[in-house]
Amino acid sequence: MLIRPVRDQCTRSKTGGRTLSLQPREVQEVLDHARLQQGDEQWRAKYGTRAGIEGTIHQAVAVTGIRRARYLGFQKTHLEHVFSAVALNLIRLDAWWNGHPLDRTRVSHLARLGLSLAA
Repeated sequence: MLIRPVRDQCTRSKTGGRTLSLQPREVQEVLDHARLQQGDEQWRAKYGTRAGIEGTIHQAVAVTGIRRARYLGFQKTHLEHVFSAVALNLIRLDAWWNGHPLDRTRVSHLARLGLSLAA
């Protein structure tokens, strides 16, 4: 195995190194165009709506397990979904009335270090 003198400056891997992946020109142009559009305010507003919907779906799955129906039949399954929606609305109302945010935002390592040093 050939050991390069500057490998430790490029990667922590002992066996492999970095790889460069190149897309075909057409694919790369589509990716570049999509990334350019993401800077637009209209795109951000549209994505914010999607993020809110996905957050609601995640909450429904995490809290009520809505992906799996506990009952057989359309009417019972529909009733289960209605109860799940009511439960989510009650959870959200409780959080809003008591001033507790529902989201659990990620705290970076640096912010956690700052919090632990302040304590």
